[in-house]
Amino acid sequence: MQWRSASTGADEMRGTGDDEISYATGWTISGLATLGTIVAIWVLGI
Repeated sequence: MQWRSASTGADEMRGTGDDEISYATGWTISGLATLGTIVAIWVLGI
């Protein structure tokens, strides 16, 4: 009987890769757009 290595992390089990990069990129763009909107409203005094 062979034991599985306990060193396999959650990342290997989840199968992370391009999906995680896309997720982080999406949140970054969303955050920057939100901050840009807030600054624009503040600067223009709308």
